[in-house]
Amino acid sequence: MQILISTSTYNLKNFSELSAVNNSGIDVKLNPFNSRLTEDQVIDLLGKNSIGLIAGLEPLNEKVLRSATELKVIARVGTGLDNVDLAAAKKLGIKVLNTPDAPTSAVAELTLGHILGLLRNIARTDRQIRDKKWQGQMGSLLETKTVGIIGFGRIGQRVARFITAFGAKVIVHDPFIHAKDFENCSLKELCEKSDVLTLHVPYSDKTHHIIGSEQIQTMKPGSFIVNVSRGGLVDEVSLLSALESGHLAGVAFDCFEQEPYFGPLSKLENVQMTAHMGTYARETRDLMEREASQLMVKELQEMKLIK
Repeated sequence: MQILISTSTYNLKNFSELSAVNNSGIDVKLNPFNSRLTEDQVIDLLGKNSIGLIAGLEPLNEKVLRSATELKVIARVGTGLDNVDLAAAKKLGIKVLNTPDAPTSAVAELTLGHILGLLRNIARTDRQIRDKKWQGQMGSLLETKTVGIIGFGRIGQRVARFITAFGAKVIVHDPFIHAKDFENCSLKELCEKSDVLTLHVPYSDKTHHIIGSEQIQTMKPGSFIVNVSRGGLVDEVSLLSALESGHLAGVAFDCFEQEPYFGPLSKLENVQMTAHMGTYARETRDLMEREASQLMVKELQEMKLIK
């Protein structure tokens, strides 16, 4: 029997239950590619003897889950579960767990960093200096802006706290949460009012292209979009058109529909990008890895598969 750790990186020092796992005759296998696994790679690595999976963002569809005939538990290092076929997992009797609290600060801080970077042209000016062009770029103050937050869960609420500390106005759109301290708008109204729009919702069929051509055209000329949530929430074709026309002043993305991303958005000066690293703060990553391993081992112990 084995446990597969499929995340692109994992520090085994965070697997505090490793000795208990090994003492139960269970091996632990790491991702040898140090990158996000493809469907075929995860099927191959899971094999037929994996009872547990500490998962990243690799595709865990029904084909993958059915291939791992002994799999009992998936513990996701992170919050989102859109890469897991939850219906198939339930049908196959596979328990799926995640670590929803750990990423909050890291993702919220990266969001704030992207917002400030856009407003003050930090990334653009850095690139120009490296190209031997010294020219100060006029920016804008966050405290003068209205920031619209789509999704007011843990991360959205933390972003709101950061933003209000700068003196900016915060409005939100979340039909499932009562935001008592902030105006909760319809999506259309939020797009109309926001100078900066930032997304903090999970990806699903219902949220696919939640920001599409109609919503982008509704936004103020010269406004900004930040997505440190999931690829697929924003229609990238419509986004490209709005950036090229000048309707949008800029965007900052940490997530794309296809990753790794080297598409046409990467050629534009008013696009700021990071490589899906919202949770990549060392302290956060350690906490997520510890929580995922603890959740998995506890579940396997209850199943009497680990002593």
